[in-house]
Amino acid sequence: MSLRVISGTAKGRKLRSVPGDTTRPITDRVKGALFNIIGADVVNSVWWDVFGGTGAVGIEALSRGAAFVRFTDLNRAPIDTIKENLTSTRLASRAEAKRGDAFSFLATRPDRQFHYIYIAPPQYHEMWINAMKELDDNPGWLAEDGWAIVQIDPKEYRGLELKALEEFEQRKYGTTLLVFYRRTV
Repeated sequence: MSLRVISGTAKGRKLRSVPGDTTRPITDRVKGALFNIIGADVVNSVWWDVFGGTGAVGIEALSRGAAFVRFTDLNRAPIDTIKENLTSTRLASRAEAKRGDAFSFLATRPDRQFHYIYIAPPQYHEMWINAMKELDDNPGWLAEDGWAIVQIDPKEYRGLELKALEEFEQRKYGTTLLVFYRRTV
């Protein structure tokens, strides 16, 4: 699959893929649908692409006017790929890429708040559930009107009992399900 930025200042720029098969890049269809849902609210927003992979979602947000994106990933190859993609799209000045464990990051005291926290972990390991539980225990990462957005295979979905977050929307695109959560406290 050829990765590219679909709109904004870096429209049409190709993105490098992470070598190997450890990442699951988002399709243009799903990415386009996601940003149609968010619409103009992307402008000046702050994002955290928790399982950064290629950086395609956060880079799309930056291209469309997001103020800042933090990318995190456990492995060196995705972080290196994200940095290369940020450089090639000329968006690196409004981003940071940190290597480390997503669950450890989510468990730490928030150093800033995010309007959008995008959670698209490796499939079929229930990592999205663990990430949502960490975020639920530490909701200060999310701005009061912010959203956590989970990207999973529909087969992985199950309802979660959360204290500080609630699910408010789902959108299915073939083998991709986007689940939207917002703060309740």
